[in-house]
Amino acid sequence: MDGFNWEEYLNFSKEANDTSSGNPVDKVVPLCLKSNVIQFGAAFLPAFYYTNFLLSLVGNGLVLCIIYKYEKLTTVTNIFLLNLVISDLIFAFSLPFWAVYHKSEWIFGSGLCKLVGSCYSIGFNSSILFLTLLTFDRYLAVVHAISAAQSRKKKYAFASSATVWVLSILASIKDIVFYNVMNGQNGRLCEMTGYTQSTLTKWELIGYYQQFLFFFLVPLVMVLYCYARITIRIMSTRMVEKCRAVKLIFVIVFTFFICWTPYNVVILLKAIKTSFGDPTNCSEALDYALYITRNFAYLYCCISPVFYTFLGKKFQRHFLRLLAKRIPCLKINILLSEPSSKSASVRSPTQITGHSRD
Repeated sequence: MDGFNWEEYLNFSKEANDTSSGNPVDKVVPLCLKSNVIQFGAAFLPAFYYTNFLLSLVGNGLVLCIIYKYEKLTTVTNIFLLNLVISDLIFAFSLPFWAVYHKSEWIFGSGLCKLVGSCYSIGFNSSILFLTLLTFDRYLAVVHAISAAQSRKKKYAFASSATVWVLSILASIKDIVFYNVMNGQNGRLCEMTGYTQSTLTKWELIGYYQQFLFFFLVPLVMVLYCYARITIRIMSTRMVEKCRAVKLIFVIVFTFFICWTPYNVVILLKAIKTSFGDPTNCSEALDYALYITRNFAYLYCCISPVFYTFLGKKFQRHFLRLLAKRIPCLKINILLSEPSSKSASVRSPTQITGHSRD
């Protein structure tokens, strides 16, 4: 699992290197038990993982229900939203397994070790790419509305989605290949194993830099650029609610930045430490920081479809309509909140920033 490297804690000079495969045994890895960090993870991480799993299940399930009942996959936005929901559910599928793992040991066998490890990586990576794709699509729809109208068709949406899935799967190949079950001093572990320590360290570094550059820095630059251009475009119009639209953009960018930046900064620091640091240094600061910041990134990953869809007034009305079937008294409020034919013809800023229209 990304960031949870038991080889830093235990001496795997024999266990982590599969001599039967013909690979030479590397030098002895320094013993870093870090029992305090392991106890911290066992005490707090399972609760975070179960919470994120439940939030993702409820939130993404709600978005799926609304798309199924009230929307159709005829718009680019809805196709991207559906793929984002699928990616988040794939990622959330892995969380209960990691929760059990952190609490005790890996009890699910070698096959599930590879499957869960790859689902975690595919879901996590594709989620951030689909969020970036949604932002870029809104940029095209708002800033280049006329020129992009012909290209923003279903074929474009399906081709873009397929590209995201291919990139995410390619980025997770190392997890499919290297993840396996091994015997450690604290029980059975599901980690990158079966090769020499130098090979595992090299691929660990590739994973760190891949995460920071391609699944954080590039998406962050694109999100900042796209929303900056959208904001300029909105401010140049005569929208009555332009200030509210700008506030919504600020909330989106701020939430994206505050949830993803700390985790990826820690990832970069761990990459630098692995590359240039003293291997005998058993400092626990980065391990604690990784545990804490990673959960903010996980939380954003799990609730992002809800966060993005319910910024739009159309999805808010769909949600109220869904509740009205269970709570009849809400029907009056829904009728009052329905836009008149006059107001419906005016495109609101929430429709621009909240992805409520194609």
